[in-house]
Amino acid sequence: MENLIFLLGPHALLCPSLPLAAALNSRTDATPIPRRSGRRGTRLSMSAVTAKTTLPSKESSDGEDAFDWLDQWYPFAPLCDLDLRAPHGKMVLGLNVVAWHDRGAGEWRVFDDVCPHRLAPLSEGRIDHKGRLQCAYHGWCYDGAGTCKFIPQAPALGPPVHKNSKACVASYPCVVQNKMWFYPRTEAEYKDVLQRKRPPYIPEIDDPSYFTAFGMRDLHYGYDILIENIIDPAHLPHAHKGLVPKSCMVDNNDPGRYERSINSFTVEYDQEGGEPIKMKIQEESVTGFLCALPGGSTRFTAPCTYQGTPDNKVATAGKTKPWLMLVALCIPVAPGRSRIIYAFPFNSGPWVYKIMPRWFIHLNDNSVLDSEHYLLHLEERKYAEKGLDNWRDACYVPTSSDRMVVAFRNWFRNALPTLLCFIFLGFNRYWSHVIQCTSCSAALKAMKALEVALQVASVAVVGFLAVAKGTLVMSTVQRTLVVSAAVLCFAASRWLADFIEKSFYFQDYVHAEH
Repeated sequence: MENLIFLLGPHALLCPSLPLAAALNSRTDATPIPRRSGRRGTRLSMSAVTAKTTLPSKESSDGEDAFDWLDQWYPFAPLCDLDLRAPHGKMVLGLNVVAWHDRGAGEWRVFDDVCPHRLAPLSEGRIDHKGRLQCAYHGWCYDGAGTCKFIPQAPALGPPVHKNSKACVASYPCVVQNKMWFYPRTEAEYKDVLQRKRPPYIPEIDDPSYFTAFGMRDLHYGYDILIENIIDPAHLPHAHKGLVPKSCMVDNNDPGRYERSINSFTVEYDQEGGEPIKMKIQEESVTGFLCALPGGSTRFTAPCTYQGTPDNKVATAGKTKPWLMLVALCIPVAPGRSRIIYAFPFNSGPWVYKIMPRWFIHLNDNSVLDSEHYLLHLEERKYAEKGLDNWRDACYVPTSSDRMVVAFRNWFRNALPTLLCFIFLGFNRYWSHVIQCTSCSAALKAMKALEVALQVASVAVVGFLAVAKGTLVMSTVQRTLVVSAAVLCFAASRWLADFIEKSFYFQDYVHAEH
């Protein structure tokens, strides 16, 4: 673990204060991610270049404890998207890890995603008949502690080579709390870290009076860009025009003009509905910050948890609770890559949301994320050109609406860890979300089956008419109706194919058209 180094965004590659430029001269002019990504493209690939720097000291310059990135809990995934019957691999904090359900103990485990035999990924393996994690390459089997229990190639009566410590897999502490978390240290002294430190807990997620539908998406911009975007409500009416409600009132005499009356003065707002947002940072420390803003407050708990709570509350079971919350878990994956797990727990509002299938909710969520994805990818590259140390000088942030972003940038600069450089290109909705979401995967499978059924039906009807042309007695009207049904089935299959493409693979969002 002493060699664990990672980078939260490619902009740090060009930061003058970080000794990485020499190792990356051939990559700093890399072409940005293409705007469009085809449905039938190959799976994503990654090349990596690493460079070491000095780990930050335990004490900051002002005497305050420095932020320790390895002494934190990191989210893995919502349990609703994890299959008990199979291992699941993900990258978190630059670590390739695999989560699997230990049937014998009834608990989830998190291991290094590598078999010590020939370094094959255990996430491509299976759970065997005894409930052990089995490598798919040569069949080595591991128990919940990471101990190798069986090597098929070793003679049954020969030396017990499976008991050698080299045959073991590193195991990480993990816990199910709201969702699944793991702690990125495998040393023995951290085995009971849960007794000392727990992940952030949000009681509303486990409260049965709340409805919570989780979403998860892999994003192709860095962790810091993700959080900076999440904590910035001012971008919503512009970056997501047509996808989120407008906040200002419409002047009935001029629908293109948005205005409010303030102290008897008419103040004009922009057409999209943007407006000033008064923010006040109330708490700020190495562990995050709390910000008050109109209608509620938001809290960032480093390094991953963002929580927005409104002031308006409702009485539920004799207690006053917030009626709606925003919960976002922002996960550092690798340089230029991040992951968001999000939810909007609510206990009051339209009942229809409670009966919507989760995949249908994700359609709009993914449209919102897509509408800003390319903007943020390019923004990150501009940050790279300016250098992380020069963020405040390069960006003009004069309004109160920017205070949370400034607070995060101050925290991030002080907490910046050692670095690892990755270049990772290509993205689409299928690989970044659908393949990880059980609801959307099931909906996609069903819609593909329906698409095929409609095509088969249309061809079968036309074929039947052609074969039975001389023997089947039908009026002209009947024949027209049958042919029309065939045409409608084919047209419906084409419409469904287009819907599948845009909803589960890729749909471009052109800001100039909204």
